[in-house]
Amino acid sequence: MKKVTEAQFSGKRALVRVDFNVPLDKNTLEVTDDKRIREAIPTIQYILDNGGSVVLMSHLGRPKTGPEDKFSLRHIVSAVQKYITGGEVIFGGDCIGEEAYKLSAGLQAGRVLLLDNVRFYKEEEKGDKDFAEKLAKHGDIYVNDAFGTAHRAHASTTIVAEFFPNDKYAGFLLYKEIEMAQKVMASEDKPVTAIMGGAKVSDKILIIEKLLDSVDYLLIGGGMAYTFLRARGYNVGTSLVEGDKIAVAAQLIKTARAKDVTILTPLDSVVADKFAPDAKTRIARSQEMPEDMMGLDIGPETFEAYYDVIMDSKIILWNGPMGVFEMDKFAAGTNAVAQAIVKATEKGAFSLIGGGDSAAAIAKAGLENQVSYVSTGGGALLEYLEGKVLPGIAALG
Repeated sequence: MKKVTEAQFSGKRALVRVDFNVPLDKNTLEVTDDKRIREAIPTIQYILDNGGSVVLMSHLGRPKTGPEDKFSLRHIVSAVQKYITGGEVIFGGDCIGEEAYKLSAGLQAGRVLLLDNVRFYKEEEKGDKDFAEKLAKHGDIYVNDAFGTAHRAHASTTIVAEFFPNDKYAGFLLYKEIEMAQKVMASEDKPVTAIMGGAKVSDKILIIEKLLDSVDYLLIGGGMAYTFLRARGYNVGTSLVEGDKIAVAAQLIKTARAKDVTILTPLDSVVADKFAPDAKTRIARSQEMPEDMMGLDIGPETFEAYYDVIMDSKIILWNGPMGVFEMDKFAAGTNAVAQAIVKATEKGAFSLIGGGDSAAAIAKAGLENQVSYVSTGGGALLEYLEGKVLPGIAALG
């Protein structure tokens, strides 16, 4: 896989797949979080600074029936322009329309053309080759900088690369994401700790199996913790449990023991009488879980145990919240873990926050600039860590 720095952009049009699937205000349709735009700027600016022009393509949201204004990328032109030095950003409209072709054909060096949402066409998600060929006409060189969609074999992320057999490159962001993941998976620094949360064990089975070859500690939180606690013989009241995954969790615990990996599950929980912000709550130890209550966050005793492990770690991967952090009443565990990771990072640990809800939690706590790296790809990062071949990356090989 060639890096963008290996390409010659002078006088060339670079067709760049970015991930500009950013949140928009429902009323004003203005960008409310431009992190994904900011992360793509180094690649865009590098091409412009080296004599090229840039044609950007991305998806936004999940349009169902073709073009919808609320999913149009025209709403983010100003947000992109804000970070571009010395070049104008123009909107091309329909990604395969006549006007877009006219604009890309005459695009001068130093300018940026933003095409409209590629998902306005069903052919995009189907990985349609004819659609990919139409997109390919916009550029002389192809650059993929959309790690967040690299696990999808869509037309603009994977298939389009076929039309640039000798001129396809990885952007700075895509390359960096891979390097950060490898720091966790192939680290010689010990101990390595993975903190896994979220609702379901079924979403994390493959990554946990893979991590057992790389980590020394696995700290379990979120709804999935109660399936693990059931596997360890605890009553968990009305907590979320995947009954068909109890045996799987038990096997993971057994495998971890054989590989000398320590799995920690909650010693106590914040339990509630219902799944609601106004629920009645208390702290319950895992061996004393009330029959009529559910665990919605890790408790203080659990955090103390997790804190000690985190502070001793050299490498930390965090994927998934410790509780229902969207409700303030059940966010303490997630926030405390975020603070502990920051402290460990300050102490010299490398910390990778694994996209999705973890990225949202660290951003909500205002700590995203105090950890080593926050991934832009939730599902893509998980699949990469699971050892799967990501189509968008394979296509650059």
